[in-house]
Amino acid sequence: MIDWIFLAIISLVSASLAVQWLLPRRRQGGDNFGLSAPASLFDAVFLFDGDKLISHSDIALEGFEQVRDWSDLRRLLQRDFPTFPETPDRIRREGNMVIPAIDCTVERDVMCEWIDGIVRVQLRNQSECPSSTHRAPNDPNRLAMEKAPYPVWLLDHQGTVRWCNAAYVSLVRKVRGQDTDLTAPLFPVPDDDQRLSAKTRVSISSAFSDNKLWFDLTLVDHPEGHLSYAVDINAIVEAETAQRKFVQTMTKTFAQLSIGLAIFDRNRQLALFNPALIDLTTLPPDFLSCRPSLSSFFDRLRDQHMMPEPKNYRSWRRQMNDLLEAAEDGNYQETWSLPSGSVYSVNGRPHPDGAVAFLFEDITAEITLTRRFRSEMDLMQSILDKLADAVAVFSDDGTLAFTNYAYQKLWGDTGDSGFDADTVLDVTKTWQEHCTATPILGEIRDFVEMRENRAEWSGVIYLRNGTPLTCIVCPMQNGATIVRFNMDPPEAMRQEVQQISA
Repeated sequence: MIDWIFLAIISLVSASLAVQWLLPRRRQGGDNFGLSAPASLFDAVFLFDGDKLISHSDIALEGFEQVRDWSDLRRLLQRDFPTFPETPDRIRREGNMVIPAIDCTVERDVMCEWIDGIVRVQLRNQSECPSSTHRAPNDPNRLAMEKAPYPVWLLDHQGTVRWCNAAYVSLVRKVRGQDTDLTAPLFPVPDDDQRLSAKTRVSISSAFSDNKLWFDLTLVDHPEGHLSYAVDINAIVEAETAQRKFVQTMTKTFAQLSIGLAIFDRNRQLALFNPALIDLTTLPPDFLSCRPSLSSFFDRLRDQHMMPEPKNYRSWRRQMNDLLEAAEDGNYQETWSLPSGSVYSVNGRPHPDGAVAFLFEDITAEITLTRRFRSEMDLMQSILDKLADAVAVFSDDGTLAFTNYAYQKLWGDTGDSGFDADTVLDVTKTWQEHCTATPILGEIRDFVEMRENRAEWSGVIYLRNGTPLTCIVCPMQNGATIVRFNMDPPEAMRQEVQQISA
């Protein structure tokens, strides 16, 4: 009997020594193990037989008074260690595993070991924080993920964040504050229809600012859920917003113009147009709003008979290519006479960044006025040419404006003034070459240049062959002057000429 009692005492002592071997040396004082704990914690240990807690270190008990079984411990650790196993069976199967903290910027983890049927859970501080249970601390792949300058996180199938890198932690705390639950997703949880590896533009709102933060979100399939990557595109969104505001401002400005404007971007798609373009081209607004290509735009103009009809489509297409090249060089300028009778002035101008702008202006009124003016000028010239008198018309600046056929025949003038119009001085010198000396030519010069006290007068000049010419000088409105030469002088002037000759 004494032997049995002695054997039982030895067994109890051995079991106690085994438990003490599993537990760390006890320390006085301590702090809870949460990731936000201000002080370090070393060798906090829990021992489990199945799901039941059988022992623990004193320091681990502080803050964990309610821990009675495995589920209690998991509930306390789940926020900071979301990959902590739901049951100890996984540890029994794998032998041991390291549970990393969701925030890899802190150097803490949970070490779980299977030791002769006992599960030992150790909360410890580490110089390195592994990103998975099977990777070494100096794994370059892990380091690349943790040190990435953009947020990276692992989202499980239940929509919970299981792991995240330093950039993600920094962003979460910037948006939600320092004491926040990292397992709650910051970005929208993807639905089943979202394509993997495809960029999705998303925005998140900050609790401390009214401004939204924009990111390109990319998802990659993972055995435990989805690896997510977010790239900051706030600068791009701001640039797009500024560009959109600029385009709106330009649109409002161009809306007041009567000239149709069509700007095509570097991809040759319509980027901007104004209401005048709709009025001039009769193109539907919905067609223009769909940003048609340059070729589609001119194809539609051709179908609407809003450009000159080409002889054949091939030559027209070649003409369009020439048009684009000319517009890129800033040299395209044409006048389109449309079947409707309207006349458009079309100009192509290059814009920065490879864009091309086309300006459409209705010049029908100007062309009609010009044609009418030319018709009237032709009529007046025809009338002058029918006159027997040689006629020269000087404008108010003293330049020769018109002559008639009789004048050209008399003075040997072809009627081509060239680029520089002849002045009254040039013209009278020509007359002087065909006439005898006379003061009348000088008086004509003075009269043409006069602005006041102008009245009609006449005189006789003689050609070198002795033929007399009656010269009649008449003032006109706006300072113009008409000089007529008559080879058949009136009776009174003829008698005077005969007396002088006798």
